[in-house]
Amino acid sequence: MERDLYADLKNWKARANRKPLIIRGARQVGKTWLMREFGRNEYKQVAYVNMESNPLMKNLFSADFDIPRILLGLQIETGIAITSDTLLILDEIQEVPEAITSLKYFQENAPEYDILCAGSLLGVALNRHTSFPVGKVEFLDLLPLTFIEFLAAIGEAPLTQLLHNKDWALINSFAPRFTERLRQYYYVGGMPEAVSAFAENQNFEEVRAIQKRILTAYEQDFSKHAPHEIVPRIRMLWNSIPAQLAKENRKFIYGIIRQGARAKDYELAMAWLKDCGLVHQVHNVTKPAIPLKAYEDFNAFKLFMVDVGLLGAMTDLDMRTLLEGNTVFQEFKGALTEQYVLQQLTARNDIQTYYWSPDNSRVEIDFLIQYQREVIPLEVKAEENLQAKSLRVYCEKYKPKRALRASMSNYREESWMINLPLFALTTL
Repeated sequence: MERDLYADLKNWKARANRKPLIIRGARQVGKTWLMREFGRNEYKQVAYVNMESNPLMKNLFSADFDIPRILLGLQIETGIAITSDTLLILDEIQEVPEAITSLKYFQENAPEYDILCAGSLLGVALNRHTSFPVGKVEFLDLLPLTFIEFLAAIGEAPLTQLLHNKDWALINSFAPRFTERLRQYYYVGGMPEAVSAFAENQNFEEVRAIQKRILTAYEQDFSKHAPHEIVPRIRMLWNSIPAQLAKENRKFIYGIIRQGARAKDYELAMAWLKDCGLVHQVHNVTKPAIPLKAYEDFNAFKLFMVDVGLLGAMTDLDMRTLLEGNTVFQEFKGALTEQYVLQQLTARNDIQTYYWSPDNSRVEIDFLIQYQREVIPLEVKAEENLQAKSLRVYCEKYKPKRALRASMSNYREESWMINLPLFALTTL
């Protein structure tokens, strides 16, 4: 399947001053496949090593950082003569911290070698006081498939082209087709294995079985890699996310984890989940001004999962409920929609995402987007309910250049805001 990050990898290869590149991302978002596919298409040969399943690598990198010696060891292990025409892939590099440190010496003493690395738990490894080669490596983040990537993967490339062209009259004509696919994406999500299975046979039960296996693998990671004393808190925090998002006010409340829970009790658990890429924290801002980070309220935030499909799987949401809807499901439909929107926004590396909810007020802007020198309010509606009271209050007070409402309604421009179909968020 096509991934947007592939173009970034090609740009990296084309640069004369490229450094070793680390691809970050949660487990099973497709890092290994992407690296190997890139190597297969763009290089004469690939030398691939998985650090997690190869104890010999610990000895190879821990002795010293003599690059010719390391290259010889990698050549013996892979059976590939590593030259400047070879892509060297070091997968799950966080399992051998010395290998992370060695990237500094590759960049300084052997820059002619192209090195791709990946780490599902890289953030965790770096917080264990690993000597990190600051300034000697580059980073890219791989996330689950966006809705656009999902469309391409299931054979709907013409629909993606339509969105890229921004032909709104034609897009509005095909809105029912887009909406059907969007509801499927809410269920399937963007984990590559789930998307691949859905593309092949449209079997929702198989998709759910895959999602459950992924969730089980994440739970196993908690026990295997996290400090023993915080594992129960990681589990409680992780399992509370659906209930947090199901509230009308989706601000994270520690008391939902357990009665009397306090922020300081769960700081390490929260950090661990963030370092693994399993959750996204979106903070409130006290003032919607540039730069938004300067007005970040660290005590008020929403917590989203890595993938909308996994969120549905955690709640055992069935496909019929999602497609047909009912009054019981109404609140959680809003949660799924916000999760979807956040997922599409996070895939963009040119914007920063927050939300705005003043103290002692029922007004809330679901997302504030900082794009270049502009703050854009974005209100999210799960259906075609187009009341946007909070957005109107915000616009009257702050007079933004652009204001957006994302809903299931068609694209249209009004004097004070633009209604953007949820399926067209990538056209921002």
